[in-house]
Amino acid sequence: MEQLANLKKHIGSIGDIKQMTRAMQLISAVKMRRARSQLEKTMPFFALCADTMVELRDAGVVIDNPLFMLRQKKKGEVWKIGYFILTGDQGLAGAYNLNVLSTAEKHIHAKIVDNLSKGMMTSAKLYLAGNIGRERLIKEGFDVVEGFRYPINEPTYYRARDISEYILDLFESGTLDLVYFIYTRMESAISMKPIVTRVLPVNPDALDLIVPDRYRQKRGLINGDLLDYVPSSDDVITYLISTYMNGMVYGALTEAYASEQTARMTAMDNATSNADDMLHKLTLVNNQLRQSRITAELSEIVGGAELLNAQQSKKKEGGTSEWHQVM
Repeated sequence: MEQLANLKKHIGSIGDIKQMTRAMQLISAVKMRRARSQLEKTMPFFALCADTMVELRDAGVVIDNPLFMLRQKKKGEVWKIGYFILTGDQGLAGAYNLNVLSTAEKHIHAKIVDNLSKGMMTSAKLYLAGNIGRERLIKEGFDVVEGFRYPINEPTYYRARDISEYILDLFESGTLDLVYFIYTRMESAISMKPIVTRVLPVNPDALDLIVPDRYRQKRGLINGDLLDYVPSSDDVITYLISTYMNGMVYGALTEAYASEQTARMTAMDNATSNADDMLHKLTLVNNQLRQSRITAELSEIVGGAELLNAQQSKKKEGGTSEWHQVM
């Protein structure tokens, strides 16, 4: 009886968990659809900003701007690298956050080893958007900038612009020599992959890899074209860089948020299916125990009835013997 009671409690607990995971799955599905809709609206602008830089490279345009130039370092000097890592604000999203953090750790270690082989040191500062992973990276000994705290949920262009201006200030002031973004890219509705891309100084080769083919623009420039900048080349490049950074940050935030919601929806769907499987198995065990208990009770009833019949038969036999003696 005690085993059956505990089993019923277990079944009830799993049923409650199933209701929670099912509700979270539905909520994530709604957020995922909204995030993917936002991503579809954002991607043309994001891709155009990246593709413009690629177009300038292919056209052989020489841009005399520090934001396009890779700084040179000598042996014994330090590369100051900033990693802007986009993780989620909540867990229960499967391996989504773990994959991003693992990708970041591997890239940082690889950079340190590569620079050491060239006789240079590495200073890696980590800027995390989203709360998940902050404690882990600090525990692992990474230099996490505590003052940088931005949520991933419901990304907005205004938030992206703030982050973009913050990044440009860090680079132009010399606080950082290189700036990388690490986030999850949605390759399809069911396929997501963490990527590392350099955003400053501008790296057209890397940008060419992240622009989806369906968003590539028809090129208006060809190699050797002469360009007139109005009002001046500095003004045009400054505007182009500002727009490029805003688009890169906003695109990355939107894609990371859409990926997180998709991963959470999938994880909750799997959890709900697992709960169904556990409930099915436990229900079978529960039925077997109930059947065993009912069988035992029936056996006791039958045994008791047989014993009662035997006792009554003995009484009848005893009563008949006494009557014959009296006669």
